Amino acid sequence: MSSSDLRFKRVLLKLSGEALGGESQYSIDHQLVDEIAKEISDVHGMGVEVAIVVGGGNIFRGAAAAESGMERTNADYMGMLATVINALALQHALEKVNLETRVQSAIHMMELCEPYILRRAVRHLEKNRVVIFAGGTGNPYFTTDTTASLRASEIKADCILKATNVDGVFSSDPNINSDAEFIPRLSYIDVLNRQLGVMDTTAVSLCMDNDLPIIVFNLLKKGNICRVVNGENVGTVVASK
Repeated sequence: MSSSDLRFKRVLLKLSGEALGGESQYSIDHQLVDEIAKEISDVHGMGVEVAIVVGGGNIFRGAAAAESGMERTNADYMGMLATVINALALQHALEKVNLETRVQSAIHMMELCEPYILRRAVRHLEKNRVVIFAGGTGNPYFTTDTTASLRASEIKADCILKATNVDGVFSSDPNINSDAEFIPRLSYIDVLNRQLGVMDTTAVSLCMDNDLPIIVFNLLKKGNICRVVNGENVGTVVASK
């Protein structure tokens, strides 16, 4: 398949911290990260420009710490630092499979990564580099889901690929309820009104305002990212109806 036949030419992949942690509660599963890197390499090899937003929940969850009594702003900044750790781990894995990768952080850490600069990020993508956005939005009270919506809108991505451990969006948690029904397509309003938890309300609203599709898919099934980019019916599509 030529790059002109691809469904999407530029995508933003949203990876949660838990996706990088695997079954380990508070660490990085390096074998799993290597497998994810190979999947990304396959997609990149098809001619797709790939940007990534990583979470930090496998290392530190700011919202959970705030609920336990920590001051919310400090807790969120600690969560942002956790995303940088994950971004550097993913960068290492991507470079092991010969993908030139840049990490850009919303919090300046000049010794570790580049500052987030939109024009520079777009230029990296145009030069076939993978760009990992770390540090959230750089502001407390915003999730990395919202970061994904914001960065995808800024770089004019064709869609957000929201990686999960289930096959898409269901009427209830399929890991708990075996009778949960798979939902192949939803509108943004459906997600907001039904509180389906695809992404937080700020993130979904931002996607709706910018007509940015979200595809929720199972990262654990090998080849799924390529299938999405090829236009196969994988996961749940959240878009305008």
